[in-house]
Amino acid sequence: MTVTDNTESAWRVPPADYVAARPLDYLITQPSSCYVTMRDGCRIAVDAYVPQPKDGTGPGRFPTLVFFTPYYRRFKLRPGGSGEVNPNTGKFRDYFVPRGYAVVVVDVRGTGASFGTRDSFRSPREREDSREIADWIVAQPWSNGAIGATGISYLGAAADFLASTGHPAVKAIAPLFSVWDTYADNYFPGGIQLKSLTKVYDELMVGLDHDRRDILRQFSYFANPDFEGPQPVDEDPDGALLNTAITQHLGNFRQTDFMAEFRFREEGLPYDPTFSSASFSPYSVADGIRPDVAILSVSGWFDGAGYANGAIVRHLTMRDNPRHLLLGPWDHGARIDISPWRTSVEPSFALLGEILRFFDTYLLGYDTGLIEEAPIHYYALHAEQWRAGHQWPPVVARRQFYLASDGELAQAAPQAGEDQHHVDFSRGTGHNTRYERIAGIDSRHYYADWQGRTTSMLSYTSAPLPSAMELAGHGLADLWLSSSEPDFALFVYISEVEADGTERYVTEGLLRALHRKESTAPDQYRTTWPFRSFARADAAPLIPGQLERIRVPLLPVAWQFASGSRIRVSIAGHDDDHCGQVPHGRPPVITMMRGGEHASAIELPLVAV
Repeated sequence: MTVTDNTESAWRVPPADYVAARPLDYLITQPSSCYVTMRDGCRIAVDAYVPQPKDGTGPGRFPTLVFFTPYYRRFKLRPGGSGEVNPNTGKFRDYFVPRGYAVVVVDVRGTGASFGTRDSFRSPREREDSREIADWIVAQPWSNGAIGATGISYLGAAADFLASTGHPAVKAIAPLFSVWDTYADNYFPGGIQLKSLTKVYDELMVGLDHDRRDILRQFSYFANPDFEGPQPVDEDPDGALLNTAITQHLGNFRQTDFMAEFRFREEGLPYDPTFSSASFSPYSVADGIRPDVAILSVSGWFDGAGYANGAIVRHLTMRDNPRHLLLGPWDHGARIDISPWRTSVEPSFALLGEILRFFDTYLLGYDTGLIEEAPIHYYALHAEQWRAGHQWPPVVARRQFYLASDGELAQAAPQAGEDQHHVDFSRGTGHNTRYERIAGIDSRHYYADWQGRTTSMLSYTSAPLPSAMELAGHGLADLWLSSSEPDFALFVYISEVEADGTERYVTEGLLRALHRKESTAPDQYRTTWPFRSFARADAAPLIPGQLERIRVPLLPVAWQFASGSRIRVSIAGHDDDHCGQVPHGRPPVITMMRGGEHASAIELPLVAV
């Protein structure tokens, strides 16, 4: 049964209760829209929604929530058409404006009705634009001088970038389901390129930037047949300026070509050595965020291949700021409750209410009680309960399980031995995984076809658990192995095998062997798991047949294993549904060591419950 937040003891004041007591004193009216001219002459399209008092009193001054989006600030509807014209930000508009927040939505340069071209995913030019948009906001008669920024995914990273400008009006940010490091959290988790993500996202952005409505209809979020491209600003009633802007967008970068340039993290482009993956990653400018800026980091357990890591690293790194961390039973954007035990596909948690409480605290100065709450809240799957925490990881104790003979996962180191796995490049994890939603695919069910997938992998299964055990944090695969090839991709999966044989996906870890060298995490990138630079200088081919110790951190999760269930660890060398071959056309043979001096093991942050 999915437990809603207002029945839990994890909060002193549950988010739903806070919302129920919060008045709605304002009305939403049509936005005003205009162009704001940047330092280089580029015109940026902006919509402003200003609260209108229900009691008919005169105009007031309000804190502003700003959203920087490449997905259109607003669609134009055909005459007589209907539908939500803000599919990306409409729910925030409808939630916050009636509660006394001005909402400003911005087409980032090279998108929507804005002019210019895009030279990058999350271009540094956009960061400088955000500073100038903040100047424009505080100069408006309806602004009280306080700005917050939020949004999902791209928009969440834009909130980080705005705060990193050090603009004095920015008081609080809530990056939702967004990266800290675009390389490791998004496109190259474990140093392995997500081929399907790059291709699908490129198609989406061509559909948007080139106003290709035939392409957009493939994406459920933008498939409304009444959409007629981006909405022109008020000063452009006939759309002539919009058409000129869209023509400029034809010169935008292409994601498939662009991302292929970043095989190594923080390596500069051939034509611009100063531009690397750091240039479009928030961690690289984090030292510009003032320590008084409050930060709410939000993600979900199935949020792509690293977005939850991004939320956690942001929380660990910005330790001098007022900060809060929320990790729920969600996919990317909390579109779906991903729990196999959910009672509803739609999440029941009052996520917008928790975000409201955060901004009420730090933008309006209300005494909401948030500061007295635990700084971390996370949801334990299978237990179907929220937990409160004061540190990450929430479970410090770790239990060791050893790879043993006959596919056993033992609690004591076994006799020495080895197993071989012949990598099959035709095998994948299906299309109901954590990877689809980040590519704009409207997933509704997660790992529903996991049963039997691990039979083609190198798997080790524990004895039945004598009591329920709860995992909370990052597991770690500590493996001794060799390969027949000088490079390979390593995928490690954790499953729960219930007493009746039902197998459920829990989490995974992935790492390209080329990037096996561990490094000390820098100050702007604090972790509690092994850090890799993914730099060319640290990359090294394997010597075929030579034993190596490789530690693979698993993606974070909180999951309760039932009494009588067994824990299964499965190891593979490819995921054909999401990742490219490593190495190309040369499927390796992996030899996994167990026991003796080379005892491969899995460490899990487990406690009995």
